[in-house]
Amino acid sequence: MIHNKTYNNIIDTLKKLGNAHNIIQTTTSGDIWEIDLNKNTKYPLMHINPVNVQTGPSTLTYNFQIFIMDLVSEKSNWKSSNYISATNLSNNQEVLSECLQICTDIIGMLRHSGWQSEVDPLDINEPVIFAEGEFNIEPFQERFDQEVTGWVFSLPVIAQYDFQTCEIPVDNRPIVQ
Repeated sequence: MIHNKTYNNIIDTLKKLGNAHNIIQTTTSGDIWEIDLNKNTKYPLMHINPVNVQTGPSTLTYNFQIFIMDLVSEKSNWKSSNYISATNLSNNQEVLSECLQICTDIIGMLRHSGWQSEVDPLDINEPVIFAEGEFNIEPFQERFDQEVTGWVFSLPVIAQYDFQTCEIPVDNRPIVQ
């Protein structure tokens, strides 16, 4: 019997993925308006925004928006060594580059999901989650209250699911009379 993955399992796995990444400092989940942008938040930040779940014949596909963001340095705090040129007075390009690399790291980790298994990776009763297909990664700038820049992408997370009816918590009576 397959041990189906729940929404909690998927969120916990994505949070572990964010926490395991050496550059991401904070990982959160919830509605987009719940992104923690307090002055004491450590950046880069990964936020997991649930969108919907699709059923397949033997899978559930959990669809998320993943936000990767970092603070853009304020020009008043910069030293002359930070300036690339007189026309480039921010580190926006560097922040975008680093955040994009984090996005591709996350996609890669889910495409090659063997790292997830805490038990025998060949045990067919211990399904792992994975992602496949192509991803559209979109940049954003100054999207939230703070001076953050980063990328957002849709992430379909596919989990095996057997739709077992033997353990549904219902009375064992016929529904149709």
